[in-house]
Amino acid sequence: MSKITTATFMEKKRSNDKITVLTAYDFSMAKLLDDAGVECLLVGDSLGMTILGYEDTLSVTMEDMIHHTKAVKRGVKNALVVADMPFLSYHISDEEAVRNAGRLVKEAGAHAVKLEGGFAVRTKIEAILAAQIPVMGHIGLTPQSVNLFGGFKVQGKSEAQAKKLIEEAKMLEEIGCFSIVLECVPEKLARLISEQIQIPTIGIGAGVGCDGQVLVIQDMLGMYTEMTPKFVKQYANLKMDISSAAKSYCEEVKSGAFPELKHTFKMDDEIIKKLY
Repeated sequence: MSKITTATFMEKKRSNDKITVLTAYDFSMAKLLDDAGVECLLVGDSLGMTILGYEDTLSVTMEDMIHHTKAVKRGVKNALVVADMPFLSYHISDEEAVRNAGRLVKEAGAHAVKLEGGFAVRTKIEAILAAQIPVMGHIGLTPQSVNLFGGFKVQGKSEAQAKKLIEEAKMLEEIGCFSIVLECVPEKLARLISEQIQIPTIGIGAGVGCDGQVLVIQDMLGMYTEMTPKFVKQYANLKMDISSAAKSYCEEVKSGAFPELKHTFKMDDEIIKKLY
C-alpha cells in the first residue's frame, strides 16, 4: 500500500473506492493495523472510554491526545493519522483552536485533526485550515455534546434536523474540510449527503452509502463490551481469548508448569557450586 494522504481521500471518492478507517491508541496496534492495510488511523477521544476508563469522552485532555497520537504515529508507515481535538480544546477561541491543532501536528505528528460540530465551530475550522492544518469534520451524533443531546441518540430523523445536517455538510465542504464523519445518521440521509458533496463521508452508524467506514478498534475486536452500539460488527472476540489466555497463565504459574526449561537460561554448574 502506498502512502495515504488527504489527497488520496479525494481520489478514492472520485473512483468510488471505499475508505477504511479504524481507531488506534498505541504503537503495537497501530503497526498491526497499518500492516493490514487500514488506510486511516483515527486517534479518537474515544480512548477516554476504551483506554482510560472514563464514562464518556469529556474528560480527555490535550496531553492525553498528544501522548497517544505520538505512540500511534511511531507505528505507522502508510496510513493517514488523524487526531481528535478533545472537549474544550477548540471551543473557547479561534486562536486556541489553532494552537491546539498545531500541537497535535507539530508535537504528536498527526497528519490531520478532527473536530466535532457544524455551524457552531465554523470559524474554528476556518482558522485551523488557514494555518495549513487539514481538518476532518464530524456531524450527526457528536459524543462531546452528549449532555446537550440527552444521551447517545440518532440524529437527523426529523425534516428540520435532516436539512441542517445537509447544510452543515455542504458548509464543511465549502470551507475546506477534506472529509466528514457522519455518526448515527439514518442510512438514507447519509447516502443523500454523500451524493450531494464532493468530499468523502466516513460513516459510523450511517449505513453503506457513505464513502468509507470507521469503527472503534476495541468494539470491532470484541474487547470493549461495557456498551455495544447497534452499528458495531464484531470481527473477533478477543475478550474471551484474552481472558482465557490470562487464566491459563495464572494456572500454569501457580502449578509450576510455566516457565519450562525452554523458557529459561542455563549456567555452568561448576560456577554455581562455587557460589554456595
